[in-house]
Amino acid sequence: MNGGHRCEGRVEVKYKGEWGTVCDYKWYMEAADVVCRQLGCGHAVDAPRRAHFGSGDGPIWLFQTVCEGTELTLNDCHRFPIQDYRNQRLSHNWDAGVVCSGFVRLAGGDGPCLGQVEVHSGKDWVPLSDGNFTLLTAQVICAELGCGKAVSFLGDVSFRESDRVWPKEFQCKGHEPELWFCHSESCPGGACHRGAVQVFCSVYTEVRLMKNGISQCEGQVEMHISGHWKMLCASHWNMANANVVCQQLGCGVAVSTPEGAYFVEGGDKIWEARFHCSGAESFLWNCPVTALGISDCTHGNTASVICSGNQTQVLPQCNDSVSEPAGSAASQEIAATCSDRRQLRLVDGGGPCAGRVEILHQGSWGTICDDSWDLSDAHVVCRQLSCGEALNATVSAHFGEGSDPIWLDDLKCTGKESHIWKCPSRGWGKHNCRHKEDAGVICSDFLNLRMVSEDQRCAGWLEVFYNGTWGSVCHSPMADITLSIICRQLGCGDSGTLNSSIVPREGSRLRWVDQIQCRKTDSSLWQCPSDPWRRNSCSSKEEAYISCAGVRPKSCPTAAPCTDKEKLRLRGGDTVCSGRVEVWHEGSWGTVCDDSWSLAEAEVVCQQLGCGSALEALQKAAFGPGNGSIWLDEVRCRGRESSLWDCAVDSWGQNNCKHEEDAGVRCSGGRPILLSTTAGIRPGPNLVRGIFSLSEMLCLILGALLFLVLVILVTQMYRWRAKHRALPGFEDVLNEAVYEEIDYLATTKEDLLGSNGALSDDSVTKLPYYSGDGEENSDFQSAPAQRTDAPSEDYDNAEEVPVPEAPPASWMSEGEVPPEEENGMRASQTGSSLQFSRGVAGPGKEESNPWLLQGEEVNTVYDDVELHALGTSIAVFP
Repeated sequence: MNGGHRCEGRVEVKYKGEWGTVCDYKWYMEAADVVCRQLGCGHAVDAPRRAHFGSGDGPIWLFQTVCEGTELTLNDCHRFPIQDYRNQRLSHNWDAGVVCSGFVRLAGGDGPCLGQVEVHSGKDWVPLSDGNFTLLTAQVICAELGCGKAVSFLGDVSFRESDRVWPKEFQCKGHEPELWFCHSESCPGGACHRGAVQVFCSVYTEVRLMKNGISQCEGQVEMHISGHWKMLCASHWNMANANVVCQQLGCGVAVSTPEGAYFVEGGDKIWEARFHCSGAESFLWNCPVTALGISDCTHGNTASVICSGNQTQVLPQCNDSVSEPAGSAASQEIAATCSDRRQLRLVDGGGPCAGRVEILHQGSWGTICDDSWDLSDAHVVCRQLSCGEALNATVSAHFGEGSDPIWLDDLKCTGKESHIWKCPSRGWGKHNCRHKEDAGVICSDFLNLRMVSEDQRCAGWLEVFYNGTWGSVCHSPMADITLSIICRQLGCGDSGTLNSSIVPREGSRLRWVDQIQCRKTDSSLWQCPSDPWRRNSCSSKEEAYISCAGVRPKSCPTAAPCTDKEKLRLRGGDTVCSGRVEVWHEGSWGTVCDDSWSLAEAEVVCQQLGCGSALEALQKAAFGPGNGSIWLDEVRCRGRESSLWDCAVDSWGQNNCKHEEDAGVRCSGGRPILLSTTAGIRPGPNLVRGIFSLSEMLCLILGALLFLVLVILVTQMYRWRAKHRALPGFEDVLNEAVYEEIDYLATTKEDLLGSNGALSDDSVTKLPYYSGDGEENSDFQSAPAQRTDAPSEDYDNAEEVPVPEAPPASWMSEGEVPPEEENGMRASQTGSSLQFSRGVAGPGKEESNPWLLQGEEVNTVYDDVELHALGTSIAVFP
């Protein structure tokens, strides 16, 4: 009694001809299950107490009713003797109630109002046969479930789970309150048809075009919504929607959509929901619908349609290769009709405002090649589909590869065109592409949903993605049906609760939407009416934190609870803060594809890992390809997010990448990775932490070594050149291994500066001499103490060299020698040889080989001799 339908309410039993209630003392789900099964209402969903469905006014017959759940009737359960317990001072404030699942349900769909018809046998759910099933029976089912009206049903469907079939067929008249009350008969011959039936219920049940109060093939668009006729707003109404309406009404095709042309004052409030039809749908309510966050429609801005009115009208074939003469009225009419006949849709994007771009042309859906595809082209698509502005123009089959023709290539839109096919291109069907180059778009009206929590997967702060940014959802009023739709959409069970006791989050963020009011007929949160989108719809204390029935710990690489930081790591780098980016998801590590990978994403990764700022965002598996799953693709961060999970991403595991496209980062922080450390020895401090990585240090060392080698080679080259300039006349002699032993006479610096031009015997000293044993013997030996008059074999005699007058000390200190007379001395520094010109040594004297000999007379005639002494200066005697 007093419930919303036959299978819920206050429990009452009849005893001695009088109805009375049941006391809720020890009233549990087992007893509620017995009640539901006894009434043919399926199984118990809830066992409310404390007069949840109101207080009764008769006797209280039962007290302390305890069931095991297997009893056939409530009377079979353990209980106190039947009597009126009001005499025992009990009150109707403790009357028991039940909520049953019901006798019928729609299962396997996106919500409780779409799916396969199943009835409860008393033990479990079994499918209903499609034998003799009619739309009237579907209407009764939709009404019983509170799902509006049946708009269609589909028979001969394969069974969802069980091969068993309900053994009866229902034959409803349409006026019955529930399926239970419809006439039923056993299946013919005891064998029911082996096919299930699906029913589609909707609050959108009828559509009409009104002009001057008459429904016809032109006029203002009105829909029957939840029992009321409402006008539709024209702000997002397009030709694709109009075509569906005209075909549904049997009025041919849409000719035009004049805004507000048939508006009549005094009607109900304009319905603001947006329909996103492709044009191929049979009914307007089959099109995707968005009501969340839609702004109020301006007064008089109602949608209108003018249909061709001829149901059998044949449209001209849109053959682009054959056309009427340009500029003719016929060609213009055909072009306009063909353009309107074409249809546009987005596929596999998770919503009507994101996905692969496809065009219906010449009866076939085809794709667009991504050559020259950019935001200007994407803007045209988003505006044509009433999806706002373009956020991203995706390429390389980001939303998967199509399988139909590739209609357009090399589009060059300005962004102002009304239809994508009006942009310059190669022409219909002309391309040099494959489907791996299919183009896609993500529009600003694309919506996504998530829960944010550190340690739970199906509990957390509810956030919605809109206009390219994540923002919070406000919790007012957030009824049970709204929570159920949210949890079901996130794959977290069929119910949820709102947690209002949790401490509000810190920090500033967008709070996108408030006042969400879902209905049973809504299959997703996007279909639920709400307040318009605002950047600050509520305070931080009003942000929604939801716990769903399917709440469970997140899958963590370590023991739960874990944070986002523990589900992110870098591998393959030369420091702990560089490497291939890997994330943990569904029990395994996977990589991130480098599509759209930039410094903004790298900055979020570095900050999340505590590795400072991002230095590089590396692509093409710079740290080597990973293995396992590629979990993320097209990650889009602004660089200020606290976690990579806060960035806009596509669905987990959906990508068109290979591991050769794994993304990597190099951060400013981090120490080099030590491959091994000797036991018992603590590594010293890293003096270049955060400045140079190991690879950079190796590059510096190798560069220094190469520089030293280059310096040595240049030095050797200069020496070689100097040697060959100094000894051009001795090449033949050297080749014959013939050597001369030359005595030199050297004076100390002090003696030279102290003399007046003549050298005394004491002013000269013996210098080391070259042994002449070969070039490999480079050691100098002391000069012999005495002269040997006998010349050595194969050696020429060397004459004594007179030493000229020493230059002034000032010249010597400045490293310069002034010009002298013809027989004077000229000195120059080369750092590689000592050179004597014109009169160094003359033949005839048999001395060992001092550089300069003393005690010999000067010969006025000399041979020119050049000597090479490494590491000495060049002295030239004219």
